Order: sequence, then structure tokens, then C-alpha cells
Amino acid sequence: MIDINKDDLTERFMRYVQVDTQSNPESSTYPTTEKQKDLSKLLCAELKVMGIAAETDEYGYVYATIPSNSNKENIPAICFCAHVDTAPDCSGTNVKPILHKNYNGNDIVLPDDNTQVLRTSDSPYLKKHIGSDIITASGTTLLGSDDKSGVAVIMQAAKYFVDNTTVKHGDIKILFTPDEEVGKGTAKIDMKKLGAQFGYTLDGGDAGSLEDETFSADASTITINGIIVHPGWAKDKLVNALKIAGAVLDALPKNEWSPETTEGKQGFVHPVAVNGIAEKASIQFIVRDFTLSGLQQHHARLKKIAEEVVAKYSGATMEYSIAEQYRNMKEILDQHPQVVAYAEEAIQRTGLTVIKESIRGGTDGSKLSYMGLPCPNIFAGEQNIHSKLEWVGVNDMAKAVETIVRLSMIWEERS
Repeated sequence: MIDINKDDLTERFMRYVQVDTQSNPESSTYPTTEKQKDLSKLLCAELKVMGIAAETDEYGYVYATIPSNSNKENIPAICFCAHVDTAPDCSGTNVKPILHKNYNGNDIVLPDDNTQVLRTSDSPYLKKHIGSDIITASGTTLLGSDDKSGVAVIMQAAKYFVDNTTVKHGDIKILFTPDEEVGKGTAKIDMKKLGAQFGYTLDGGDAGSLEDETFSADASTITINGIIVHPGWAKDKLVNALKIAGAVLDALPKNEWSPETTEGKQGFVHPVAVNGIAEKASIQFIVRDFTLSGLQQHHARLKKIAEEVVAKYSGATMEYSIAEQYRNMKEILDQHPQVVAYAEEAIQRTGLTVIKESIRGGTDGSKLSYMGLPCPNIFAGEQNIHSKLEWVGVNDMAKAVETIVRLSMIWEERS
């Protein structure tokens, strides 16, 4: 019997979400915002109080180790990872978490903005939490369960290991990262300092979900060169790069190939920014697919569309550039099947049904897998992320804590 202290877990989570840790995609610093370090320092201090060796560095990473208490040798060191930052999509300043005890299934009108209403009709997963506790924000900010539920879950698991020394495990590594939400979560990780062989991010949704596949992701930029002359003498001479950029965007398919028209294993191309002046303009895209061949096909199609549009404007030219962002972690995880298999068994031992899913996005685990740390993603209870209607169920977080404990035990048993 693994008894998780839900009151302690709830208090821990509600305390963490009140620390503003929003990252900034426009910043070139590491971390992108200094305030992320506020939570990193807090977590480091709390780990030390538990008696766990921990440190935080200049980039806002937290590294900690719970030493093996097993007589067995050669047990792989396992890392549990979560990110401290919250998304730039919605304010993370002055978060006011609200605990709704014994949720009754009714609509929840958030008090600081009564237009924000959490309904089971919009969020059917709420029905599974009727009679148990859930946590929301107050209506003017996100909650921050992405990924402070993962942070709280790992911290609560650490406390459990400290308090229950008869539970056998190998070396457990804890890693908290900044800037995951802006794609820089692994940029400054010291893998040698981390010292783990396998890992798991705690950054998922419904209880029982296990994600071993992500998109492969690129960024692409179409740069359009027009012809600039004085507008007063521009007839038959001026070629406006901004108008060509608009024409390229208009030429994109309307009912397919975009985030708003795709689901499941379908990839997409998504324009995210347009910049420039009449002489020179650029369109930035993100390109996503679960296979590298699919990714290459998207690039070829996008480039062809742009070339056909630009060719209609005499004298205009274009360049197409590609920047790799991350790759599907499944290619690495399939080489180490025990990593996912043990996670499945751990989830089943908690009494949950395993829900295998593919992420239409990426996690720190995508990059970590290619940095030598095979790293699938485990649920942490996050719901309606990046929005004012974000919520999390306490029972889901508690099950995630139990999953970490049982997973650590399985690695020790099988070694």
C-alpha cells in the first residue's frame, strides 16, 4: 500500500503556482526570464530541507539526487523531470489558486472574471472528478499546472522516498528545467552533472496517459525580396514584398494542412509571424509531422507554393530556409523498450488503465532522448493548459506520485 499525502501535495502545488515563472520567447537570455529562478531556488531549498543533495545553477536548472538504498549493483540511475516555467500564452502573474473540495459536477464560475466558466460540457474529463478535489485559478490568469503539477508530483515523490526508506530503489535523479514553453528547456543542461541513464518527464494530462511519441519539428522561413523605388515614381517598377507575403499566405490550403484542420497523426504547416517592409519581407512557419519523410514532404510543398506565387511578380526573388527544432523521441525509445514497458507496468500497478498517446507537440523529453537520455512523458493531471480555464485534479496528481514510486521500485526489481 502506497499512501500519498494528498493534503501535503495540494498545499505544495498551490504554493508553487503562486510563483510567477512565465518564460519569454522574445528574450535571448538564459533563462529567458530571471523570475523563473525564484521557483528553482525555492525547490532547491526544500529538497535540502528534506535531506536531499540539490543545487541550482546560473541558468535556473535544479539538479538533485536521492541515493540508492538497494543492495543491488548496476541499477540504472533514473531521472524524473518537470519544467518550472509557464506559457507566454496567458498571464501567469498573481495566480490565485482555488481548491474546490468534493466537486459536485456543476458549472464553476471563476470569481475574478465571471465570463470564465468551467463546464463539464466543454471539459468532459471533469465528470471523473465528481466527489473529489480539483484546483482552478481565479479567472484572470492561467493556473500553471503545466508543469507545476509535474513539479509538485516529483517533489511529493521525493518526500515519500525520504519518509519511507524501506521502499527499495536505485539512484533517483531530479531535474527541473526552465524555458520549456519557449523551446529552450534543454539548451543549457549539464548531462554529466545529471548523471542519469534513463528518464521520464512528468508533463501530461489524463491519469494513466503515457506518451512515447512526439512530432518531429522544424521551423522554416520564406524570405521575399521585392523591388523598392520611390512610391511617387513607382508605376511598373515597384514590387512590394509585403503584398507578395500576403499572397503566399492566401495561397495556403484553407481546409487542410493547418493546426485548426488536423488531428491525430496528421502533420501541418503553420505560419506564426510576418515581418518586413516593402523591399524585403519574411514569413516564419512551424512545420510538424510524426515522420521525417512527412516533414520533408511538407517543406517541399510549402516551398513550391511560395515559388509559384513569387514567380507571378516580375523581379521578385525568394529564399527558403529550414531550422531543426526537435525530433520524434519514439525513434530513440524503440531502441530501449524497457523504458516505456516499465512505465506501463507502474501505471497498471496503481490501478489505472494505461492510455498510450502521441503528443501533437514536443516535450523536454524529445530533446533529452536525442541527448542520450531516453525519456517518455507520464501524466501529471494537466487540463485546459495555457488558458484561464486550466484545472487539475488532486487525485490525478496523487496517482502520478504513486506512479513515480512504483516505477522506481520496478527498475530496482528488474536490475
